[in-house]
Amino acid sequence: MMHKFTSNFSEINVYKKQSKNSEIVSQIIYGQNFEVLKKTKKWLKIRIQDDGYKGFIFNKKYSKETKPTHKTFVLNANIYKEANRKKKIGQLTFGSRIRAELKKNGFIKFDKKWIESKNLKPNNFKEKNIFQNLNIFKGVKYKWGGKSCKGIDCSGLVQIFFNYNNKFCPRDAKDQIRYFKRKNKFEKLQKNDLLFWKGHVAIILSKKKLIHAYGPKKKTVIMNINNTIKLIEKTANLKLLSINRIN
Repeated sequence: MMHKFTSNFSEINVYKKQSKNSEIVSQIIYGQNFEVLKKTKKWLKIRIQDDGYKGFIFNKKYSKETKPTHKTFVLNANIYKEANRKKKIGQLTFGSRIRAELKKNGFIKFDKKWIESKNLKPNNFKEKNIFQNLNIFKGVKYKWGGKSCKGIDCSGLVQIFFNYNNKFCPRDAKDQIRYFKRKNKFEKLQKNDLLFWKGHVAIILSKKKLIHAYGPKKKTVIMNINNTIKLIEKTANLKLLSINRIN
């Protein structure tokens, strides 16, 4: 029997195997729902509701499944003990979801904590441009499997903006290249196109610039498109595989 829960932690590492030394393959951020498939004393085998991704997380006390009312749209939003800024007790990353309990003095209460309402949008809100505010992640540390302001990887950067806009997107680049089936030619590049290499993806910002969470630079960077293609071919011996349009 499957049991459904909601993350009540800022981010939860999802491991490939039942070991803290195993590869971190993804993360669950605050307010994301997941199903428990199997349970041991220390570990839970789970499936993330948004993308069907499976992995292992530590067995902790998680919240029963809840329906969110709001989501964060800033890179990181402070959490406070009371409806004021006197005592900060944590942060929520972009795309985290909460269930509002009370509004007071420009703050919203959730799960016995408070967050400023100016950092939230209604849960059903969608941007006309799916990658709106993408640049807020510039400079964020590269982290394999990461999906938060504390660290993110290339495919995670793509996925969180789809999830924020209540749309499905696969977790890994190898699946994203198959999911976004509409191909484009290099000479017809346009904003929001995705460039794919084996195991890597970047997002087009303009005719000359792209943004990607790039391991060798150890952070999310904006780079020249042509220079990036040459650099990846030179340093990783990888050629550009595909240019995909998201709509």
